[in-house]
Order: sequence, then structure tokens, then C-alpha cells
Amino acid sequence: MARITPIDPTTAEGKAKSLLEGVRKGMGTVPNLMASIAHSPATLQAYLGFGQALGSGELGGKLREQIAVAVAGANACEYCASAHTALGKGQGVGETELAANLSGESGDARTAAALAFARSIVVKRGFVSDEDIAVVRSAGFGDGEIVEIVGVVAINTFTNYFNHVAETEVDFPRVEVGAMATA
Repeated sequence: MARITPIDPTTAEGKAKSLLEGVRKGMGTVPNLMASIAHSPATLQAYLGFGQALGSGELGGKLREQIAVAVAGANACEYCASAHTALGKGQGVGETELAANLSGESGDARTAAALAFARSIVVKRGFVSDEDIAVVRSAGFGDGEIVEIVGVVAINTFTNYFNHVAETEVDFPRVEVGAMATA
């Protein structure tokens, strides 16, 4: 049972109502994650703004979803693994690839480098090595893209941690995750 009950979008008021209406218009639904974060409209607005800003960056939606899946796997967040697997499929990522992404792997060398770097950020709490940076650069990622990978890791770590605290009920097709990754 959820520790933080999602706000019913139909009875929400004020800023929470307008933000949740925007989510519904954009996604066609209001996921439990966002309805739960809406208890703090300021936090929901920050989350949505961060995601929107990253959406206009250099990394494509497909890779952002794959990184989100890898971060969810590293943080053992079933909600985000489930949500971003569904969203990744919507971006055209295959089911087998998404299953590999959950453990930070990919059939594509460039994507694999980005996912390994993202997992290193999570596992090492940001204290990545020069080698970690060199590997992601050698896969063709420039400084702007590296900064965006850090941003995608950060926003997804926020939602992973929020879901751990809130015990958000999964409202996407469920994806099982293993234990949290360690260094």
C-alpha cells in the first residue's frame, strides 16, 4: 500500500490541478508517480520542468528512456523500471533490448557506453573515474551529452528515491527488478 496516496486528478485543486491537467493532456493519463508528487505542486512543477528541458537536449528520447531503465535497475526501482520500459517501447526500443538495459547493457556499443556511464554515476554516487569519462567520450559522446546523461541520471534518481519513500503503486505493466547495484 502506498505511503503517499496519489491525489485524484478530478478533485485536485489549485496549482496541483493545473499541473495534473497538463500531464493528462501530454500523456493521456496521470501516472500514480505524478499524482503522488502533486502533494507538493512546487516539486511536481520542478520535476516536469526538468524533464521538459532535457527533452529539448542533445540526447534523443530513445536513449533517455534507456538510461532511465538502467538507472531504475541500478536503484532497484520497480515503478520506474516498469514506467520507462513502457515508455521505451513507445520510443521504438525492443523488449529484449530494454531487458538488457535494466542491467546497464545494450546490443549497441554507443548505447552500452552511455548506460555503463549512467550506472557508474549511480553506483559511485557521482564519483566517476577518469576512465569512466574516457570510455563514454570514446563512444562519441561530447561534453554536452555527458552533462545531459548526468541530468537524466539525476531526474531518474529523484523519481526512484521518491518511489522508494512513497511505495508508489505501479500502474504500468510490471517489470521485476533485482537488488540495488553496488560498487
